[in-house]
Amino acid sequence: MFTAQTAAKVAFYGMIVCWWAFGLTFWLRRHPHTRVRATQRDLSSYFGMALQAAGYFFVWWFPFLLHRGSPIAQRPEWLAWVITILALAIGIFSAWFVNSAASHLGKQWSLAARIVEDHDLIQDGPYRFVRNPIYSGMLGMLIATGLTVSPLPPLLGAVAIFLLGTYIRVRIEERLLRETFGQKFDAFKSKVPAVIPGLW
Repeated sequence: MFTAQTAAKVAFYGMIVCWWAFGLTFWLRRHPHTRVRATQRDLSSYFGMALQAAGYFFVWWFPFLLHRGSPIAQRPEWLAWVITILALAIGIFSAWFVNSAASHLGKQWSLAARIVEDHDLIQDGPYRFVRNPIYSGMLGMLIATGLTVSPLPPLLGAVAIFLLGTYIRVRIEERLLRETFGQKFDAFKSKVPAVIPGLW
């Protein structure tokens, strides 16, 4: 009952549920009937988004290319369940973190980097811990997925690609915020990390 193969199945289907919750966050936050005028926009942030998507693609595609099952199933039973619990904990927390961040952003949430009319510098909720909590949650989803389906080298490669894309997006978005809020944003930046507490 508590075999490594069972752990692999629990991890895989549990992560599918996490991904559904993650996806629903963005679908439910759409505002199709609300027109919000952007005062500034930088579409070059889509390049960073493309790299983030490439990180996700890499972590899923590589295991399927090799036609291998979950690496969890190859571990000793105790380790398989430790990895499963860890992956699901990261996945559940990340989906919730993204949802909370999107809720606090409200109408300001957008795929492209932009500043809208009456834009507010959000500093409460998950923004108390990181300046870009949606990216933090996305990174968590990537790591949780990789622990579930990918060997370690492809996971590390996927994280590197994702972080490069995130770096690009953060630079572009925070340039717009600095131009808009000036010293208020600089003070926020000086006390709150960008994506990963203690590292960046």
